[in-house]
Amino acid sequence: MQTTAADPAILTRRVREMVDSGRILAARPLLGALKTLAVPGAELAEIEAQLLLREGRVAEALVVLDIAVAAAPEAVGLRLCRADARMRADDTAGAAGDAAEAVILDRTNPQAKAVLGVALIDLGQPLDALACLREAVAADPRHPAYRQALATAQERSGDPDAAAATLAAAIRLAPGLVALRTTAIMVAIRRRDFTGAAELAETARRDGVADACVFGLLGHSLSSLARHVEAAEAYAEALKLAPEDPYVRHLVSSAGVLPQGVRAPSEYLETVFDGYAARFESHLIGLGYRVPGLIRAALLAELGLTPDSPPDSQPVGPVLDLGCGTGLMGVVLSDLPLRPLVGVDLSDGMLAEARAKGLYDSLLKQDLETLLAETDQAWPVILAADVFCYFGALDAVLAQVHDRLADGGLCLFTVEECQDDDGWRLGRQGRYSHARAYVAAAVARAGLELATLRPEVLRWEADAPVSGLLVVAQRAMERGGDAG
Repeated sequence: MQTTAADPAILTRRVREMVDSGRILAARPLLGALKTLAVPGAELAEIEAQLLLREGRVAEALVVLDIAVAAAPEAVGLRLCRADARMRADDTAGAAGDAAEAVILDRTNPQAKAVLGVALIDLGQPLDALACLREAVAADPRHPAYRQALATAQERSGDPDAAAATLAAAIRLAPGLVALRTTAIMVAIRRRDFTGAAELAETARRDGVADACVFGLLGHSLSSLARHVEAAEAYAEALKLAPEDPYVRHLVSSAGVLPQGVRAPSEYLETVFDGYAARFESHLIGLGYRVPGLIRAALLAELGLTPDSPPDSQPVGPVLDLGCGTGLMGVVLSDLPLRPLVGVDLSDGMLAEARAKGLYDSLLKQDLETLLAETDQAWPVILAADVFCYFGALDAVLAQVHDRLADGGLCLFTVEECQDDDGWRLGRQGRYSHARAYVAAAVARAGLELATLRPEVLRWEADAPVSGLLVVAQRAMERGGDAG
């Protein structure tokens, strides 16, 4: 007579519970035993794939899932599991396809609709994501992750007020989830509602639902309200909880609690700009943002181009737009013979906005220093519009630019200006500013020739001009070489 312990149904349930709770070391041998007892099928393949994903073995999980989906294409659980695996493998389009199939197979499944919504957000289709996520929330209104995803779609669609309301409802349902608190605070900060952000963070602290990120965001909000002493105290608390976290350390450094880092961490930039993408351009336009126009004018002068240059003029390129954001440089250069135009940015949200303009020949999600280190392309023109305000020390990145410029190639960039003798400083808003003499020296140390270095107003904040520097640097021609 078969014992209960050897019953495949009981073993299946136990293995699934172990995988779901993260007890992967205990689950692995039990899964091996189950595979000797149970008939291979969709459920067993799904559990094995989930365990592989828990172990970080994404490629192996995809092999298991591809075979299983081919054998059982109508298994919703397999489709959703493969969607998860594909998202982890950065195959967002494939994940969306699997999630869409799961929705077709089971139109009442809120998880399928939520997964499809998240994939559509990552594909830069927040309006389509809204419909999926609203249905997921309506079907399972107490699921906090569905509401958090809906808030992301609402914010990316340009409705931060709706996002804030959705998150407030989610927090009431699941007050102990710190991820909901930090997301709500970030939405408030990106709306420039620093008072509201500080209140949300303080409430999280009183409720005992505050981690290092909450304290860091509290410090950022208080600093934006000019409450710098309180901000420093909040940053100090954040540092105690996460002394090595790059996002926290950058915020803490901006308050003067830590020595200043040489650049803003990639994780910080990606987090800040992803949710800001939908409102980025309208916000900058409201500040009288001049940087794209300044760089365009300087580029016209350096290359001897005019807006009336014949369409069949020999193009100058390829052109690399570092930190391209939503593609504002692509807009101001679109009538000029500058192509192909390649943009690179860390933020999926920003890249989605740039992609929608259809002005770039290629858009890459990558840290700009990583790209410069890995590319073999010689670029006749490299642009960095309002990008080096996230770098303190410029020597390393300018040396990389030098190495990637073609002979005679141009690099045009802007920085915010400061008067510090030390050369650069990190401001309380997380941006760096640079002294004129420091910039000139850094350009020279990188082996570049300084063609232009002049003061300009970059934008206005609180009705005051933000002073900056427009820089044109050139790589010298090698003997016998030709200009880009």
